[in-house]
Amino acid sequence: MDEPALTSSPFTSREASARTIERITENVARVVHAPAETLRLCVLCLVSEGHLIIEDFPGVGKTMLAKALARSLDVSFSRLQFTPDLLPSDVTGVSVFNQRRNEFEFRPGPVFANLLLVDEINRASPKTQSALLECMQENQVTIDGTTYGLSRPFMVIATQNPIEYEGTYPLPEAQLDRFTMRLELGYPPLADEARMLGEQTSEPPLESLRAVTSAVDVAAAIEDAKAVYVEESLSRYAVALLRQTRGDSRLYLGASPRSGIALLRVAKARALAEGREYLLPDDVKAVAEHVLSLTG
Repeated sequence: MDEPALTSSPFTSREASARTIERITENVARVVHAPAETLRLCVLCLVSEGHLIIEDFPGVGKTMLAKALARSLDVSFSRLQFTPDLLPSDVTGVSVFNQRRNEFEFRPGPVFANLLLVDEINRASPKTQSALLECMQENQVTIDGTTYGLSRPFMVIATQNPIEYEGTYPLPEAQLDRFTMRLELGYPPLADEARMLGEQTSEPPLESLRAVTSAVDVAAAIEDAKAVYVEESLSRYAVALLRQTRGDSRLYLGASPRSGIALLRVAKARALAEGREYLLPDDVKAVAEHVLSLTG
């Protein structure tokens, strides 16, 4: 009598996805000396198919974090240094006339990568900033009437300096609303900072950092996070938080329904990282501050 074929259970898949999140977080921690929960939130943002903005002082490792995350994933990576003279075509790409073929051909821009680092995003003009709107919301780019899809996973990590505003263009609400969460790294503790100085002045750990997972594993984690069960009462709880921001006189603009979607998706990714197939109120509470901090 033939033995029945072994099939992987949903629990096994969730467990593998939770380990994927843990491996990425630990690998990034080899390079960036920041609180473990902050680094895990970066990975949760990726698993929730969101976009991240890091706002902190110069020199605390914002760019290093993006590079370490990209190297941990074995995915394509692009970096854009936003400056006032940057054009939208420098972001998305441009159609160039090929004289040999007598036709236009499209040359993809840096946005055609799995992970895009936008350094000092508020230093480019609003016209250039708007080149990111379509790709961040719809995972596609439209050039000269032709739409090109972006590879998944796709994530934008943007950085900006909160203390220097001369020569900058503050991000409009439509742009901020497309980011899933805002994070700060802060200064590391004394012991960690001393260890970091020794590492960076001898053998920088980023140079030897190797991928610990693949795009396929990340895609599986994304699907597992989507499958996390959310009871209706928790959806109502999230909506109550959104409505509270809209009625607060201290805020110029409250959280949008898109913020609510982002809040639940990140919370579901956290539940997955904890090895659960269902959402708890604590998951929402743990990520609410970072997701709703983009509210103006």
